[in-house]
Amino acid sequence: MPTVTLNTGATMPQLGFGVFQIPAEETEQAVTDAIKAGYRLIDTAASYGNEEAVGRGIAASGVPREELFITSKLWIQRRGEEGAREAITTSLQKLGLDYLDLYLIHQPFGDYYGEWRALEQAHKDGRLRAIGVSNFASDRLVDLIAFADVVPAVNQMETNPFHQQVDYQELLHAEGVQLEAWAPFAEGKNDLFTNPVLTEIGDAHGKSVAQVVLRWLVQRGVVVVSKSVKPERMQQNLDVLDFELTDEQMAKIAELEAGESLFFSHVDPDMVRWLTGRAES
Repeated sequence: MPTVTLNTGATMPQLGFGVFQIPAEETEQAVTDAIKAGYRLIDTAASYGNEEAVGRGIAASGVPREELFITSKLWIQRRGEEGAREAITTSLQKLGLDYLDLYLIHQPFGDYYGEWRALEQAHKDGRLRAIGVSNFASDRLVDLIAFADVVPAVNQMETNPFHQQVDYQELLHAEGVQLEAWAPFAEGKNDLFTNPVLTEIGDAHGKSVAQVVLRWLVQRGVVVVSKSVKPERMQQNLDVLDFELTDEQMAKIAELEAGESLFFSHVDPDMVRWLTGRAES
């Protein structure tokens, strides 16, 4: 399993398993199957509503805790620093863990400066081995860094062949922040799985489109989280280390850039109202 080194000095697996939109009743088995398949990075969040099931899956796997890299995320709080402290404790309790390897502020809204102070303290206390953010655009990230004691270790962003984040990855690297991809397959939007460019590249290597996308991200040095409830698909998504994309193939994928999110904009007022109106988890 390839790894990246975070600004804390910790190593993070480059291929991870996510549980977004997996029903709680299926999550425990999915996590157990994923760990059995070889995943060591497991990504969840308070807002997913399945942290307890993730914890049961981790416990059932039989893999020593120190061999796993577990991530969860803080949803938008209305109680700032105090609420974040409580949320960290709640996530640890639900997961049945003494510490998290990575904990992210899920959205760039609300009092995330106060929340960041709570994350910094939990990091100092050893309950959070690394702390970071998710969905933070470049201006908000750089502003947070300017007033933080601890530089975020990770920024988890939508990253896929149609929204590649190439320039942003360069900025993140300069700031010492690791890019992590959510929605690497764009949830199938823009007919990703039948895209002729990706299909042709996959045929050249005897690989699926999904495997081509994951290999593309690995070669770029991006950490990537994918999901499936099917053990055979989990294994296929790990089977991307026995081939390498050529410079020409990487260039062809670069041409697929659409220049905007395939899901929603974090600067759309209606979307901001919807996100900040969601109940706390």
